[in-house]
Amino acid sequence: MSAADTLDEALAEAGGGASPLAERVLNQEEIDSLLGFDLGDDDSADKRGIRAIINSALVSYERLPMLEIVFDRLVRLMTTSLRNFTSDNVEVSLDNISSIRFGDYLNSIPLPAILAVFRAEELDNYGLLTVDSNLIYSIVDVLLGGRRGTAALRIEGRPYTTIERVLVQRMVEVILADAQAAFEPLTPVSFNLDRLETNPRFAAIARPANAAILVKLRIDMEDRGGRVELLLPYATLEPIRKMLLQQFMGEKFGRDNIWEGHLATELWTTHTEVRAVLDELSAPLSSVLDLKVGDTLMLNASPDSAVSLRCGAIPVTTGRMGRRGQNIAVRVDQRVKVDPASLIKKGKS
Repeated sequence: MSAADTLDEALAEAGGGASPLAERVLNQEEIDSLLGFDLGDDDSADKRGIRAIINSALVSYERLPMLEIVFDRLVRLMTTSLRNFTSDNVEVSLDNISSIRFGDYLNSIPLPAILAVFRAEELDNYGLLTVDSNLIYSIVDVLLGGRRGTAALRIEGRPYTTIERVLVQRMVEVILADAQAAFEPLTPVSFNLDRLETNPRFAAIARPANAAILVKLRIDMEDRGGRVELLLPYATLEPIRKMLLQQFMGEKFGRDNIWEGHLATELWTTHTEVRAVLDELSAPLSSVLDLKVGDTLMLNASPDSAVSLRCGAIPVTTGRMGRRGQNIAVRVDQRVKVDPASLIKKGKS
């Protein structure tokens, strides 16, 4: 008998039970909990275990608090615009906002569906808008005069017709216009429809491992309706990430009324040097170096010529030269006009 067996028997006799060194086998529920799998709804279940570690690289949308304000505004705009579009009672609700990997989302799209790829011009990237089959048939039924109280006729196993694609495209353009208006208080951005796809493989706008924001919207038209899902990769939102980190919409402007009043008061009392230029003469450097006391420079200007008034190198206005008492004076003939483009160019130079 070995020493280990002797130790097990001694411990068993002392404890009156099985050896504590005996192996314990995990049951299926404990294995699922360890791996983070849950038979419930993945949207509402908390990610635990190994799955939580895998998904920890995803940035939660809650770190971009301004997104929630933008999408709440989108829901209100869509409710009004879709009511005008369908001439029906439309209710739009926001189901949830979540972070997801782009590849996982493409694999989870229930087919058949129409995927609208759109381009965010100012952000120089793409986004994805998915319309499920229930909403497609419902919107076609509503726009073509279907009766209320009857379920939309669904014919599975066939591609969408040209009429269905055109009607869905019009609805997608309405939604993109609302999304553009929702982002307008934050930053100007133009969402332009690029193409419609029915195969998720042809709607790849990012790498499968890239993170994205997924917004699920529910559209109800009394007894008909469906879901719209808006997906924006984090690469698309990166140029405006600092704006999305704001807690309030007013932070974008950085306005302080007290500071504005103080700045305006100081500006009115600021002294600015203004030069009156009668004429300009171009001459070789050699002749300028040879100038001596008593030399005369001939200017192409008469006593009635206009005098240019300049602030630094920027022309401000023009006037006429004259005399007031013992001083030389310039009478301003035009209003002060400054081209903002010239100020930008001067600042860059």
